[in-house]
Amino acid sequence: MHGTRTSSAIWDPQVQALEAVGHGSHALDLPGHGARSVERFTLEGALEAIDAAVEAQTAPPMLVGLSLGGYLSLAYAARNQDKLAGVMLSGCSTEIAGKPLRLYRRWTSRIAATFRPGGTWYVVADMLHAMHGYSALADLRRLLVPVWIVNGRRDPLRWGEWRMRAALPFARWHVVPGAGHDVNSHAPAEYTRILLSALAELGPERVLAEVGARR
Repeated sequence: MHGTRTSSAIWDPQVQALEAVGHGSHALDLPGHGARSVERFTLEGALEAIDAAVEAQTAPPMLVGLSLGGYLSLAYAARNQDKLAGVMLSGCSTEIAGKPLRLYRRWTSRIAATFRPGGTWYVVADMLHAMHGYSALADLRRLLVPVWIVNGRRDPLRWGEWRMRAALPFARWHVVPGAGHDVNSHAPAEYTRILLSALAELGPERVLAEVGARR
């Protein structure tokens, strides 16, 4: 799952690498983005899109999400753990809350009202409205499936990382040197290496054993 104002195309390097070694993959466009740009973004619509993609798979998939896609992957995983093999989250290691975010939400709403339908700022306004009040920490604490968290060292959304680590001690953490928020694009080879390593760990017996142990 991609971030705000981008599309499934950001995953092209990872999709190509996965296919080259025989892994199936599905990079989807969220409502309001890419092939679905004419739609309005809502949390319910985004979770329904993820669920449709998950249900279409022949085996429990690993969800991979960046930024908005990371928060959505987390939200979906917390409610549908029985459908998943694992989760990889990037660019979403802080809570979406506080006064700065409220100011940003009001600012983007004004920009959206000014430039719509020509620009894409309305998508940002829709996203901020939809995710208002969402707690990543609360959902992270619910997870029992294997979790990888991969962030660029220069990502500003790492400021809540210490709280995330405390909330889910068993998560595997990776901080990629030299990369910023769009870690999969800034360091595609390293990100793909971590992704392939995570997939190699997700044998059915291992997943069932880990989930059983945590219950």
